[in-house]
Amino acid sequence: MKMAEEALYFGFLVSYAQGMHLLAEASSEYGYELPMVAIAKIWREGCIIRAALLEDIAQAYQEEPHLKHLLLAPSFVAKVQSCVASTRSLLSYSISNGISLPALSTTLLYFECFTSRRMPTNMIQAQRDYFGSHTYERTDREGTFHTKWSKI
Repeated sequence: MKMAEEALYFGFLVSYAQGMHLLAEASSEYGYELPMVAIAKIWREGCIIRAALLEDIAQAYQEEPHLKHLLLAPSFVAKVQSCVASTRSLLSYSISNGISLPALSTTLLYFECFTSRRMPTNMIQAQRDYFGSHTYERTDREGTFHTKWSKI
């Protein structure tokens, strides 16, 4: 039961962080100048969301108004670290038993992409090059490359 509770909390943390990041990026891109602290407080007073976690979000943006991403706030790093292992365990259990948890799976994948330098998704570049000569980048050399895959 504790594992499921911690995994749900992880899902909330990362989902809120992703949502706030999208708002911040839109604000930057379009010059909206969105007040991130105020947004969290407004949502806290709403009739649907009202999560206590929004108070922590507001606090994180008060402490660092130009925070690039909520997952980088020290208080959120600690929160996520406390429950990511349970999330991985629950998802491992669910996959092993044929139980689909698509929202939680996607949330963990977002987190993994956010926190990893290299991802297996780099293979997508090679696939795009194979099927459409779109080129790819390498980690060992500067520039873009194309391979004649049928000759390999």
